[in-house]
Amino acid sequence: MFTIIIPKPNKTLYDQPKAFHLIVLLNTLGKLIEKVVADRLQFMVTYNDFTHLSQLGSLKFKSTTDAGIILTHIVWSGWAKGKSTSSLMFNISQFFPSLNHKLLVLILEKAGLDSRVTTFFANYLVKRSTSYMWNGFSSPMYDVNIGVGQESALSPIHSSLYLSSFLYILEN
Repeated sequence: MFTIIIPKPNKTLYDQPKAFHLIVLLNTLGKLIEKVVADRLQFMVTYNDFTHLSQLGSLKFKSTTDAGIILTHIVWSGWAKGKSTSSLMFNISQFFPSLNHKLLVLILEKAGLDSRVTTFFANYLVKRSTSYMWNGFSSPMYDVNIGVGQESALSPIHSSLYLSSFLYILEN
């Protein structure tokens, strides 16, 4: 696997890592397989009701409009009960690159997936390496033992499962 580093447009300074995009290059067949696996994984966890009700991001048939409708409903319901209603939203910087592989496999097991599926992901996420390329420079291969690629078709469902598990923990 190779990671190309390109500068983000319209930045005043390029002296910070946040000023660059990291793009992981995979072959076309690999991307197609990831997409098929991601669609099937989302179906399985949705069928098992494992995703948290408030988890809308990155899921099929869930959109920004759905999130707005749900938030509006919550606010109006609170007002109808004479309560003040507020919401807290946040964006976790560097979320995809910091997902813990071992925890992700445990979450997949807890989601009730077949052991063959969890074994597949345990094997898929280990012994990964990449070489960084920038302006003609190519680094040696480095181990990548945490995180999932932001451009991967699997990243949205992995992050949704990750966040859903934490939301369930916070509720209990």
